[in-house]
Amino acid sequence: MPVGMIIWLVVVSLVGVTWSLRHFAISRARRTNRRLAPDSHPKFAADAPRLSVIVAAKDEEKNIGTCVHSLLDQDYPNYEVVAVNDRSDDATGEILDTLQREHPDLVRALHVKHLPDGWFGKNNAMRLGVSAATGEWFCFIDADCRQISRSTLTVAMREAQSAGADFLSVLPVLETLSFWERVIQPVCTAILVIWFNPEKVNNPKSKAAYANGAFMLMSREHYNAIGGHDAVRTELNEDMHMARITKEVGRRLLVVESDGLYLTRMYASFGEAWRGWSRIFYGVFKTFRRLLATLALVLFASVFPWVSFVIALIGYAVANEASARDWGIALVLTSAVVVILESVIYRFMSLMRAAPWAWMTYPVGAVLGVGMILAAMRKLVGGRTTWRGTTYRGESHDTSADDSTEQITPQVDEPAVDVA
Repeated sequence: MPVGMIIWLVVVSLVGVTWSLRHFAISRARRTNRRLAPDSHPKFAADAPRLSVIVAAKDEEKNIGTCVHSLLDQDYPNYEVVAVNDRSDDATGEILDTLQREHPDLVRALHVKHLPDGWFGKNNAMRLGVSAATGEWFCFIDADCRQISRSTLTVAMREAQSAGADFLSVLPVLETLSFWERVIQPVCTAILVIWFNPEKVNNPKSKAAYANGAFMLMSREHYNAIGGHDAVRTELNEDMHMARITKEVGRRLLVVESDGLYLTRMYASFGEAWRGWSRIFYGVFKTFRRLLATLALVLFASVFPWVSFVIALIGYAVANEASARDWGIALVLTSAVVVILESVIYRFMSLMRAAPWAWMTYPVGAVLGVGMILAAMRKLVGGRTTWRGTTYRGESHDTSADDSTEQITPQVDEPAVDVA
């Protein structure tokens, strides 16, 4: 067997061993990962801390009504919903005004008229919500989230109290309705899990920090201690950076999974998923070095085994009598590695509650993940990212947008807001 083929097959074998070890990691996750269910904790009587649920919405007329209605049905005894309309061009603002009129004791609607200098849209909207909130605790929720349990707020607050958590993030169950959602979402989620293992995130001794902005619960005292949204005003992924600061100041960060609490549909189309995950990778990894490491990892661990299998298959099909044995060994070995890889992915997809067939499309999802990482790298070296109608440029988020968007410069201004 040629030396080059030997080296290639040794590398393939090492990748196979790495994937085999992932079975142990998944088994451990099944045993140790904390999941909150509607019956995880008892209900509150009269001792519930005042809780402000803060939702920011930009052009969310399709989701905001469902989101707020599901919050209004919660069994938590002492809370309010502060909903912020962030410069929407659709009916989001009107829907929120109607909800406030119908539920004046529970809903407060705010309307942002323009984006101040030095702020990204969602961060500015959330800090405005905080400025109007009356709670001892804040729960930040995305507008595309739908509570499917009346006990979500109750069990989350109970969990934070019992665990002594300053910052609790409840991970969503992703609602995927289209083919491309089911292909892309689990793979991109897996890329994040590689770097932000929940077990390490929940370990106070580890620097690993992660949170999902779909559901973040923290005390007012902790929010102020980490600098609130002022500290992350130019971050696209403010959730991750608030989690990082929490760890840096020695506070208790806790990430738990949701089991029947709420759903979120992140992206409804291929284009939305591509732009959204490119933005997430750009905002989370931040540096060219980390993006390059992520790219190499996905290429090496996920794409390389499949490419090797295809090469071995073609090589065996066209091999002459002298090389047939070598290519036969290569085909058996690469086939075994692909089977190991897909067995891990099958278990991971089950853990993620992905579509039953999603493991079969993993190679396609991995290639798309590579493309999104490359798109994130392009943004980092001077490209631009557009999100919710506003364009941000460059590594420092400190540049002007095109004529159809607003200029963001690193100056802090007072917010412009109307209270309905």
